[in-house]
Amino acid sequence: MPKGPIPTLFIDGEAGTTGLQIRARLAAHPGLGIRSIPEAHRKDPAAKRDLMAEVDLVVLCLPDEAAKEAAEMAAALGTDAPKLLDASTAHRVDPAWVYGFPELAKGQAEAIAAAPRVANPGCYPTGAIALLRPLVDAGILPPDFPVTVNAVSGYSGGGKAMIAEFEAGTADPFFLYGLTLEHKHLPEMQAYARLTRRPVFVPSVGDFAQGMLVSVPLHLDLLPGSPAPADIEAALAAHYAGAEWVKVVPADAKARLEPRSLNGTNLLELRVYGNALRKQAVLVAKLDNLGKGASGAAVQNIGLMLGLDVAAALPLAAE
Repeated sequence: MPKGPIPTLFIDGEAGTTGLQIRARLAAHPGLGIRSIPEAHRKDPAAKRDLMAEVDLVVLCLPDEAAKEAAEMAAALGTDAPKLLDASTAHRVDPAWVYGFPELAKGQAEAIAAAPRVANPGCYPTGAIALLRPLVDAGILPPDFPVTVNAVSGYSGGGKAMIAEFEAGTADPFFLYGLTLEHKHLPEMQAYARLTRRPVFVPSVGDFAQGMLVSVPLHLDLLPGSPAPADIEAALAAHYAGAEWVKVVPADAKARLEPRSLNGTNLLELRVYGNALRKQAVLVAKLDNLGKGASGAAVQNIGLMLGLDVAAALPLAAE
């Protein structure tokens, strides 16, 4: 039951990119109250603790260490503790937290709805896991298969410093990074795709604000039974049948695939590009890195955790 007439929400870190977008998406929701700490008390731990005790859900849009501290503060409230949704990396592979990807598997949405603590997925892992998990679950992709994940994101996913660099025109128009092969999204990607072998992940950034493509190349003749590209597409389509925000889209190999057409939505599109003769395929996920990759996913989880219809805040077409 809500603590008041309607459920209430506090976004801890509401001035950041994700926090601002969550607030903007939910500001007009008639069944939700959004609370804030007065500016003069933003750095007062007692003020934060008091507000946490009053609201039903706290969304943590904070750096990892600050998110851990805030989670501990909330836990110390005992029966007054709010539900938590963490948008940081801090708790994504913590078994005490439910992973906030409702389409991950059967029963995941119900687990999120019942959970006191939910970890919002990362943008890159959302695309990679969406492509890989159904294939592992269907027995098409062995968990120990050597997987490579390539991805390109808009610069808004890099935080304030990267955004400023691109907007000032001083950033390179495209670059690879994470070349130590220790990107912080890797543990999450491996865990929820159910891979026993650590994937090789090569992220990159392009000179555009929002949008993302995540691709996984596969040698089909190295997979059990040498499946055809159509078999891969069918497995994905079966897994996401009926999903509102995840769609398997027929791939047009003659067209260019750009990363920005889903910006402003919570949609995630999956495509299978294949060459049956060469027994090769490239699986591609397209999403808005600030939508289904961040704030859109958070709003979807908020709706589940508070029992709210949030469809109006998650448009199915770019605004």
